[in-house]
Amino acid sequence: MQLLVYYLVYPMLWIISKFPWRLLYVFSTGIYIIVYHIIGYRKKIVTKNLTLVFPEKSTSEIHKIRKKFYKHMCDMFLEMVKSLSISKQEMIKRFTIIDPHTFKELQAKNKSIIVLMGHYASYEWAIAAQFVLDFPIVGVYKKIKNKHFDKLAHRIRGKFNTRLIKHHNVIKEITRDKINGKIAAYGLLSDQSPKLKNALYWTDFMDIKVPIITGGEVLAKRLDMPVMYLKVEKVKRGYYQAKFIKITDNAQECEEHYITKTYLSLLEAQILEQPQYYLWTHRRWKHRDAKIPKGAFVD
Repeated sequence: MQLLVYYLVYPMLWIISKFPWRLLYVFSTGIYIIVYHIIGYRKKIVTKNLTLVFPEKSTSEIHKIRKKFYKHMCDMFLEMVKSLSISKQEMIKRFTIIDPHTFKELQAKNKSIIVLMGHYASYEWAIAAQFVLDFPIVGVYKKIKNKHFDKLAHRIRGKFNTRLIKHHNVIKEITRDKINGKIAAYGLLSDQSPKLKNALYWTDFMDIKVPIITGGEVLAKRLDMPVMYLKVEKVKRGYYQAKFIKITDNAQECEEHYITKTYLSLLEAQILEQPQYYLWTHRRWKHRDAKIPKGAFVD
């Protein structure tokens, strides 16, 4: 059944990827109307998240942000589909790296780099950084249950021979690279909600106490890797700009959880400034009322 669905859907996605940009965004607007006004996809979750994070905002303000978010989400989905056929030159044009010198300064240290990212703006097009920086980019991703669509997502995200690592293999793979002398920048989306059994660090994210993923910091300290934050901003429809912000070039000397807390503060600043570009459909704060596991560190 999964294979049948894939064979039915894939040709349509390929055709959509060939749409000229203007038509693609007309189509995106149509998808928005269906998803937001007719289906109401995860609207309750989005509303709950926004109300939780912005208790000071009125209902009309929350709804305004919600509408803008759904429009952006549909754009981003179609942009990911467009990645099936987008050219290298077009991606560079639409995803610009500002001030690459910050990255190159750390690159000169001849070490692998941990790049922490959030589900903000266009995290899917971040692979364009490799063209400007001339440095291997490795993406960490979570496997999709449908194996056929997982292969499709892998094909999209692995375009231009970008290497991908499954999230549950990340420590093993990066450690192996270190042993074999391979150097790369590893992009980690670190704002997801960990499973409670793995929730060993709790701190405030958007003023709400929740468990936080610390894998990036652990790897950086263990393998002596610099850490950067990739700040991605949406310039206008179909155009993004990003810059690398150094968190540390000496992780092993940082205080415990400094890297993680700095990353969160950088992401929070973006969310507060333009909340419509954050991925509100995830139940990021679902463990806020959960019992904190014994032995966990609470900050």
